[in-house]
Amino acid sequence: MDSLLFNGSIWVNVDVALRHIDRILSQVVRPLDLDVIGWYVLRALYQKEGHNATELAYAVGRVPTSFTSTLDNLEHNQLIERRPDPEDRRAVLIYLTPKGESLRKKVLTIAKQTDRQFHNLVSESDWQAFQSVLAKLQGSMAESET
Repeated sequence: MDSLLFNGSIWVNVDVALRHIDRILSQVVRPLDLDVIGWYVLRALYQKEGHNATELAYAVGRVPTSFTSTLDNLEHNQLIERRPDPEDRRAVLIYLTPKGESLRKKVLTIAKQTDRQFHNLVSESDWQAFQSVLAKLQGSMAESET
């Protein structure tokens, strides 16, 4: 077994792994003129459009208060648009533009290839166990935010 930092501290080791993955993902999405968070936002909008900014921030694991610049950048690059919420005139909803939609196939292909690359690092049973642990960690974090 590979050694883990700080006597196996889950938080340090998840953070270190995430930073390595983030560097890889940054290189992978660079040809699309995206950063990793922008890539996540597009993937979330491909699943369901019309999120408000807070929902979208949580969907991609970000704090809503620091998310505006991400949306501004995507809007500046004409990948998303903000539309008034018909049910709450103070709020806006986020939608893909035609340009954002045109990246769907490339974004999802890169996602599938990258997931496969990471999946191939471990056995199928380890991968399934890892997915289960991630789901539990995400669930416990979501519960603590409410």
